[in-house]
Amino acid sequence: MIDFTTILEDIEPSENEQKNIQNLSDKLIDIINTNAHDKGFSARAVLLGSVAKNTWISSDNKEDVDIDIFIKFPLSTSLEDLKAQGLELAYYCVEKVGGTYEERYASHPYLTGVIDGYPVDLVPCYDIQQSKELKSAVDRTILHTEYVRKNLKTNQEKEVRLLKRFMKMVGTYGSEFKVGGFSGYLCELLIIHYGSFLEVLQKASSEWKPGYQIDLMNFGTADLFSDSLVVVDPTDKNRNVAAALTLQKMAEFRVAAANFLENPKKAYFYPKEISYDLQAIKVEFEKRDTHSIILTFPAPEIPDDALHPQIRKTENSLVKILETGDFSVLGSDCWTSEGNDKENQKVLILLEMNTWHLPHYRKHFGPRVWDDDNAKRFTQKHPASWIEDDQWVTLTRREHQDAESLIKGTLTKRGIRNLRVGKHLKKKILNNYELLNVSDLLIPEESDEKLLKFMYCYLHKYELLTR
Repeated sequence: MIDFTTILEDIEPSENEQKNIQNLSDKLIDIINTNAHDKGFSARAVLLGSVAKNTWISSDNKEDVDIDIFIKFPLSTSLEDLKAQGLELAYYCVEKVGGTYEERYASHPYLTGVIDGYPVDLVPCYDIQQSKELKSAVDRTILHTEYVRKNLKTNQEKEVRLLKRFMKMVGTYGSEFKVGGFSGYLCELLIIHYGSFLEVLQKASSEWKPGYQIDLMNFGTADLFSDSLVVVDPTDKNRNVAAALTLQKMAEFRVAAANFLENPKKAYFYPKEISYDLQAIKVEFEKRDTHSIILTFPAPEIPDDALHPQIRKTENSLVKILETGDFSVLGSDCWTSEGNDKENQKVLILLEMNTWHLPHYRKHFGPRVWDDDNAKRFTQKHPASWIEDDQWVTLTRREHQDAESLIKGTLTKRGIRNLRVGKHLKKKILNNYELLNVSDLLIPEESDEKLLKFMYCYLHKYELLTR
């Protein structure tokens, strides 16, 4: 087995990094608490999340380090006062230090922004002591941070960092909808339960199957859940911490864990060097002898955690419509351009077709010959019908002979009623969508590396799971 010492030297925060993070956190907390006192608000800011639990990973990029500051209000505070006063304190704090920010909405509004180069969330919440006092989902973070600080041993902090880093590098870390992977809190609970990074990998690769259960507090409520992995929240017996984990990401982690244990390499803890060659990607698509249709349209200006579920919902609905129309879909995926320029953000839905052109006519099965009344109506409507076994059959003309025609017919004011499209996407699609093929999209002067990475990873889905 490899020596993890040098890896930990790269991913554990240095004393200087820890000092900078702590100083910035203390500064922001002091601004909020002083302002709350001056205004007579019953509020107190505290540091929570991975920084407070000392499980965060060092990075050359400040944007990879999240500072979570929660503004706690007494349970007696009305929700209206919590929202108004919490946001007022948050806005004042960010403006006081010259940061950038945007308002987002979870259970209630909060601010997310960048201060001194670090992503910072300023979240109003209720000061709860136990899960039964819960008034909004964000309140749980208080209990989660407290549980981990009490139960994660000091020497296990490095084990959490190894697990998080490994998951990031194999593409299974992140509970946001766009990823569907493991959350930081879930990683911490796995280390508390199994004891070490290697033990998590060994158990995952040998024991985990859909429906696998972990109940640290022996609440006995695991059977309430039907998710891919069930990890009962030790602070709330009625919650599965792994609810956001998709079966896909659970399976990928299991395979990556087995690959590592079979052939341990330090490379699993570092970004895999991949050349995203535009021409090579074009050639690979051509070799597959399929037909890739790319739907692209401007993204609505909504937070990513609201945008991505709507995109995936639209993608899945398009696949269903195509397959109902007898077009075989080999694969599909979706992507958004990233960055701070929300006004020019693009959505891309890739549909790779096994079958994209069909004959004019299709078989249409009618009633059984014994069903006299319906059989009579069917044969009157379709005089050229015939019998196969005991069932009437006829030919009907297809409305759409090719997949692109069906998509275009769906993306009209009338046709879009058949599409389960995210409500914020509907107007954007109807007003300004394009249908492209891979050659149209992969233009040298317009294809950035993130788009090429998306296309490459679509073609090489196993790439990140091995070294």
